[in-house]
Amino acid sequence: MEKRFLSPQETIDLTISNGVKKAALSFEQMLFLGILAGVYIGFGGFASIIIMQTMKNIDAGLMKFVGAMVFPVGLMLVMVCGAELFTGNNLMVFAVLRRKITVNALFRNWATVYLANFLGSVILAFLVYKSGLLQGNVLYLTFSIAQNKIFQDLIAPFIRGILCNILVVLAVFMATASLDITSKIFSCWFPIMLFVLSGYEHSVANMFFLSLAKFGGMDINWAQIFLNNLIPVTLGNIVGGAIIIPFMYFHAYFAEEKKDYKIRLNG
Repeated sequence: MEKRFLSPQETIDLTISNGVKKAALSFEQMLFLGILAGVYIGFGGFASIIIMQTMKNIDAGLMKFVGAMVFPVGLMLVMVCGAELFTGNNLMVFAVLRRKITVNALFRNWATVYLANFLGSVILAFLVYKSGLLQGNVLYLTFSIAQNKIFQDLIAPFIRGILCNILVVLAVFMATASLDITSKIFSCWFPIMLFVLSGYEHSVANMFFLSLAKFGGMDINWAQIFLNNLIPVTLGNIVGGAIIIPFMYFHAYFAEEKKDYKIRLNG
């Protein structure tokens, strides 16, 4: 019978290999692929706004669900077409734990890709604004989404960022384990749909939503965007995607590997 997916141990090994490749990318490669990822996530974000504004007067829960159904196309594009997404690259920590890349190489990738994701998100937001599509109910819903993302209590976005990136890196983990494109698409769809529906916070998606609202005329500045959302959300994303999931899975499977090694030595 043909094997259609990798085991968790095999997926970790492939994730480590991918982390080594990501760390070896040139600055230009990280920049261009990071810009693309910001654009891809923004595509999903704007499409979710479009479909939600048509249903906002029907039912709030249904409106969120249909928006959550559309949004995952962004990660599908990242995983299938190839791009560098900061939140997904949190899984490069596996390669650090295995001593395949250095911490400096990890931070070089994260910093470059994060900046590139921001540039891609802002570029797409500006193009959407200039396209004339940001008007009427679409504009009002964009303002509403952005207003709900300007937090005063910074604990809330931090925790929502943790919960969000647990699901995002699990989506990436599942897509990495999938050996065909259909499986990769479904692997992206379910966890991402879940985080959007639940109201968790994704730093790269917020780069697009908040930039779009600002270009549309909302009274917010870049300091508010970063201090009241992106910084606490990003830190939460790192805790969820670069600490909780990698350390727990690595410890579980690496501990088992060490146990097997000792058994072989004693045997």
